[in-house]
Amino acid sequence: MNPMIMPFSNVPLLPFENFRNEILNSVNKGARIGSFFGIELENTSSQPIRIIAVLLDDQHGTIEVLSANPGESYPALTPECPQAHMFERELAEQYGVIPDGHPWLRPARFHPSFRKNTDKAVQQKTDLIGVADFFRIDGEEIHEVAVGPVHAGVIEPGHFRFQCHGEKVFHLEISLGYQHRGIEKALMGGPGKRSIYQIETLAGDTTIGHTIAYCQIIESLKRLNVPERGHALRAVALELERFANHTGDLGALAGDVGFLPTSAFCGRIRGDFLNMTALLCGSRLGRGFVRPGGTAFDIDTVERLEKMSESLKKAEKDTNVAIQLIWDSSAIMSRFETTGTVKHAAGISLGLVGPAARACGNEIDVRQNFPFGQYLSTKILPGYLSKSGIGIGDVAARAYIRGLEIQNSFIFLKELLPKLPSGNTLSSDCKGPEANQQLAANSLVVSLVEGWRGEICHTAITDSRGQFIRYKVVDPSFHNWIGLGLAMRNQAISDFPLCNKSFNLSYCGFDL
Repeated sequence: MNPMIMPFSNVPLLPFENFRNEILNSVNKGARIGSFFGIELENTSSQPIRIIAVLLDDQHGTIEVLSANPGESYPALTPECPQAHMFERELAEQYGVIPDGHPWLRPARFHPSFRKNTDKAVQQKTDLIGVADFFRIDGEEIHEVAVGPVHAGVIEPGHFRFQCHGEKVFHLEISLGYQHRGIEKALMGGPGKRSIYQIETLAGDTTIGHTIAYCQIIESLKRLNVPERGHALRAVALELERFANHTGDLGALAGDVGFLPTSAFCGRIRGDFLNMTALLCGSRLGRGFVRPGGTAFDIDTVERLEKMSESLKKAEKDTNVAIQLIWDSSAIMSRFETTGTVKHAAGISLGLVGPAARACGNEIDVRQNFPFGQYLSTKILPGYLSKSGIGIGDVAARAYIRGLEIQNSFIFLKELLPKLPSGNTLSSDCKGPEANQQLAANSLVVSLVEGWRGEICHTAITDSRGQFIRYKVVDPSFHNWIGLGLAMRNQAISDFPLCNKSFNLSYCGFDL
């Protein structure tokens, strides 16, 4: 069930060896690590740090949560389960718990420890962002190319180190943390008046996705029932967010190979989708629209609904024409095909999510496997590729998946908009004294949403007063940056802009 709520005392506390084996066995059977994080518990001075693992089984649609006390160090999962690598790096940085045997242990974001009473001996050096022992390849004619964090454009900061032989890239290491804002730590003790605004700015291009995930947590902890119309309008906004970003990405991919017709066309169409979101709530990014209990705005007139429907009809026609220009151009496809390939097995091993995973033939989509809100009643067609398809996992596949998802979202909205449920958009419990009721105490909630980049996973744990003692966010970029690094193996360094855009990952969504 998504979202899933349970008393925190019901989370199994396993001996660490059993905890480790359970994760490895579950992953070997097809489950994934949705979240893996530490929490510092009060009144447990002997072993104050506990690890919480959220395991997702896409085939059966089940969410499993388990925990263990690792002590100050534990045998790393990463050598046997590569998708754990960034989670373990983060855990070491935030709580000083060292995964022994981790092959690539360095800070994830270069921020101070979360731990209240940390032994300085176990803290990693975090005073200078981006200063670390980076991976190096030694050999005759091997050279290193360093890019960023300041880039030649109005874009977010990230540092990339390429180990090259001539033009060929042997290895790419990606270092982030330049946009760390401390949002996870700021959410502790909440929810407060600022909390929802912090959530809306986790990753600005995914305002709707992250805010729905947060609101599902609050609704579970307050036992709020969202009206059917509220669920429907949330889905409309979520798919508009997907339209805008997928269309923008396809235009940017065309621009990276110098194909200006699609680049210019998609740039304009992206603005049309953003304007449709503004028609819903006055904000092109959807801020202020999704609130606990439903939505704060409604399509409250027949004229507004007709305008939305007409805008979608026109945008569908324009988008199909712009995207078809890509598929019809052999020059573009020759640049996209076999560039930046991530094979099916590697995508599963690394735990990729979203279009990047589906382009590898991995059939995961929260809307299908862990349906929530409107997706429980109005199904959306899957956008998957065959595991053995030609060009599977390359730039062409990642572009094709975006185009396919745009088509499927049009079908979804054309079915939904004419049949919008009547009634309120916001729960009646959000008005009057009940609006300020305390959240359920000593509870854990896991909330999943399929954002346009992929799976968003929020996990909240409350204390005896119903306040957050831990709020963990996993943006899809957290899973997928390693995929970009792998895609650049044995590629020409000049292919990096194209590969990077085909993933289009968030820096601030990772940095939090």
